[in-house]
Amino acid sequence: MASSPPVYLLTHEFHPQRGGIATFAEEIAGAATGLGHDVEVWAPALPGGGPPEKSWPFRVRRLPAVRGTHNFGCQLQLARELIRHRRRLRHATVYLPEPGPMLTLMTLQFFHAFRPRRLVLTFHGSEILRFHHRPSLRLLTRRLIRHADRISTLTHYTKRLLCARFPAATAKTFLTPGALRTGFAADRAAAARPGPAGRSVVLTVGRLHPRKGQLLTLQALQALPPALRAGLEYWIVGTASRPHYEKTLRAAAAHAGFVVKFLGDLSDAELDAVYDQADIFSLTSIDHGHSVEGFGLVYLEAAAHGLPVVAHTVGGVSEAVVDHVTGLLVFPHQPSRLTAAFARLLTDPDLRHRLGTAGRDWAARNSWTRSAELLFSPPEPA
Repeated sequence: MASSPPVYLLTHEFHPQRGGIATFAEEIAGAATGLGHDVEVWAPALPGGGPPEKSWPFRVRRLPAVRGTHNFGCQLQLARELIRHRRRLRHATVYLPEPGPMLTLMTLQFFHAFRPRRLVLTFHGSEILRFHHRPSLRLLTRRLIRHADRISTLTHYTKRLLCARFPAATAKTFLTPGALRTGFAADRAAAARPGPAGRSVVLTVGRLHPRKGQLLTLQALQALPPALRAGLEYWIVGTASRPHYEKTLRAAAAHAGFVVKFLGDLSDAELDAVYDQADIFSLTSIDHGHSVEGFGLVYLEAAAHGLPVVAHTVGGVSEAVVDHVTGLLVFPHQPSRLTAAFARLLTDPDLRHRLGTAGRDWAARNSWTRSAELLFSPPEPA
């Protein structure tokens, strides 16, 4: 791999921040390093008093002035770093796995001095709609796509969305599907579930946001017959991106008629233990403005732990959950059918076992290494 240019992965979402994009960036960087690429990740500074830097197989360059948002201040600080290191980047592969750094490069792309040797992009879903909605961003995105050597998406759904809005991406876009995070303790899924005695646990993992549908799951569970509610607990993992939504969710939980636990943000080890105590996984995402569910790595994690999944048929969810194979999919805005899906799983342990068993094999089918090969392998000779 000596002839391959170094890879600079620029992201606003990285450890200790959690979420699908942060996991994707970490795993792709690790897989590319394992393939022999020289990888350096540019990421926001560690928060003061937060967890220490992890030991990575690649270099991590923390940018003190970049705070991990998409606002103008973060874009400006990242632009300064790109300008400062432009000579290095001109001879490298620059990989932008999420929209934050794309917004920065959209402005700098007009200057030839800031164009890298190779430019690689990954789109996840919602940013496609946001970029296309505003005429100025639409033009800048088209130009960025023209400059890109390769583009990837995690699902066919996102690829169709991207190519419909930006047809120039069609010839250079391919799939890099999500996989289980490295070191994921999937073998623990076969163990007996030490959940609360006599109660079934429904688990949701995701940031507290209207698009993630925690309130819809809570309302569907509230509509269950009293006998099922009496033997139920609902556990919610995640932190709020919108305080008003969390307040609404907690108010509804206080009158749910069954135990609702807000577990906050958890480490990977803590999250594995919570998966192992649950009986059903639910993430009932919906389309919310220009925000869509492009995939959802947590569906794979839940399946790997042997959990049957209840979800809505939106975005790329059907590529993460196979209806009646690894879970039950329900069309959104049909609350009675959502309640019926939960009732069916809660009263049929054989169905839960069958879906959970199939989910373990399904979750392990993809590889970060294969995705990294597609992103960074040398171009075919002309």
